[in-house]
This record gives sequence, C-alpha cells and structure tokens, in this order.
Amino acid sequence: MLRDETVLTTWVLTDGKAGDELQALSVAEALGLTPEIRRVRPKPPFAWLMPWGPIDPRERPGAAGSPLAPPLPDLLIASGRRAVAYLRFVKRASGGRTYTVFLKDPRTGPETADFIWSPVYDRLRGPNVLTTLTPPHRVSAQRIEAARARPDQRLARLPHPRTAVLAGGNSRHHRFTDQDIARFTGHLTTLAETGAGLMVTASRRTPAALREALIALTSRHGGFFWDGTGENPYVDLLALADFVVATADSFNMIGEAAVTGRPILVFTPSGGHPKLDVYMDELKSHGIVHPFEGRLVGGPYEPLNSTPKVAEAIAQGLSRHRRALGLPDLAFSLETP
Repeated sequence: MLRDETVLTTWVLTDGKAGDELQALSVAEALGLTPEIRRVRPKPPFAWLMPWGPIDPRERPGAAGSPLAPPLPDLLIASGRRAVAYLRFVKRASGGRTYTVFLKDPRTGPETADFIWSPVYDRLRGPNVLTTLTPPHRVSAQRIEAARARPDQRLARLPHPRTAVLAGGNSRHHRFTDQDIARFTGHLTTLAETGAGLMVTASRRTPAALREALIALTSRHGGFFWDGTGENPYVDLLALADFVVATADSFNMIGEAAVTGRPILVFTPSGGHPKLDVYMDELKSHGIVHPFEGRLVGGPYEPLNSTPKVAEAIAQGLSRHRRALGLPDLAFSLETP
C-alpha cells in the first residue's frame, strides 16, 4: 500500500491518565494536528517493571486491540511511566522513521526519545531536552481572548473583583483534611463577604466534603459553581477573572491560569513535594503566584504560556528528522503565544 508522505500521522500514547493525555493532546493541537489516541493497559508483572521493562506482550502489534496496531505513525507523542516501553518499541520497530516525543522525565535517560519536554523542577537535561517553567496545556491566548470578547453570561453577571476558584483534590502528594477544607472555604467566605464574585469549578479528584462546601458557599453568596450542566466554562472562568485562586495539588491548573496574566493565589492543603516548592518559588520570582490567605493580592504580569514554545521545538526537530530521512518537509499551523 502506498503511503502519502505529505500527510502526517500522529499518535498520542498514554495509559489514559487525564493529566498526561491532556498535555500530549495540547501539544498536538498546538501543532495543528488531529492525533489518534492510543492507550496502553499493561498488566503485572510487566506494569511493575515500567518504565524500564518491555511492553506487555499481550499488547504486541499483532494482538487483538493492540495500542500499537500498525501502521506506525510519523509522530508519536507519549507521556506517563507506562508509555515509556511502548515508545521505545515504536522507535525500534519503525527503524527510526517515527519521530518520538516524550513529555516529562521518562526516567530512562534523554536517549529514550528524539525529543523530550521536561519541567524545570526535574533534573533531566540533554541536547534533545527542552525545559520550561509551566507545562503544556490547552488554554491558549486565543481562547482567552475569544472568551473575553464573548463573555459567558452565567459569569458576566457576577460582581468585580471576579475570582476564579480552581479546586483540585486529593493526590499522591496532597490530602484535603477536614481542617484544610474548613480553612480553604473560610478564606473564600472572607472574599465573598467583601463582595468578590466567586466562579468555582471542581475536579474529578475533589473530595465530596469539599465539593459540597463549595456548592453551599456559592449558593449563600450568589456565586457560580459549575455542577456539570451546560457547556464547561473553564476557559471562561479564567478569561473573566480578575484574580485566580487555585489549589496547589495541580501543576496543570496553575500553569493554565498563568496564561491570563492575572494574579494566582495558591492554597496548599496537607502534604507537599520538593518539586512543588521549586515550581512555586520560580512562579513567585516572576510575580505570578502568591499564598492564598483570604485576601486578593498581587498585580498583573506578562502572561506565561509554554505550549507554543514546546510545539515549535517539536516542529523544528521533526522537520530535521524528515529531511534526514529524505521525506518531504511539512508546514505546521502553530499557535502564537
């Protein structure tokens, strides 16, 4: 079967974890590509050996429902510990034809993929490694501008200072105790009582007790809580906010909020991680984040969005790779910062 060398086939390969898949999709979209989503499901003992071991043979290319079913792609964007072995497999099986991209530290060295994006708080460095302060994501400057031009009327009615509240939840490194929930909602109540318009969204990880407390809070004070009905207003919350309150358990949410140029006030629940400290210190040094203690503090800053930078580096690397293979070069519809 002849292959059209002017059409770029792209896979996004993860184990389905939302944060990993979102980052990979955001990069593909920034390149103007529509990727095919492939999800790996290795089982023990192979899952225990990852990222260093082989793929689960039950997911080999010839197996029914294999995430590696051919034809292999021109571009593979992978993320997550369980995807590392599968990326290495595709790299070998394609004879080096597939240009491989891995997001975050694969733990198996910079030679794992043709290109690696890694956050600044990780130690991985190399000639094919790009580090940025914030992670890639789908909240572009264009989407923010469009939402400001056509404001969501559910939010536009709220009084200034409008405050977007991005509530995360329990994670590997953070836990919302009863005391944390009381402290967080207490700070938000203080804001609401001073007249701030609260625009609240929760995540799949948000504990039920925190979710219920946030619903009650917005109900008492005339704020907005997205209960899952109607169109997701996440970008609109960010676009219309004068301030953003985010919980420290999500690097992604804080990175997304940095696109707005609005002060980000960070609430830290129980737990923590040294990498989070490095991340927050860097953002503080840029005047982007401040501790959330029930007051609106901070001023505007130059919006920060690393996604176009990551996409541009991939586009350049892929172009060099294709030229070396004697394949036609391609033009990308890259988003601007």
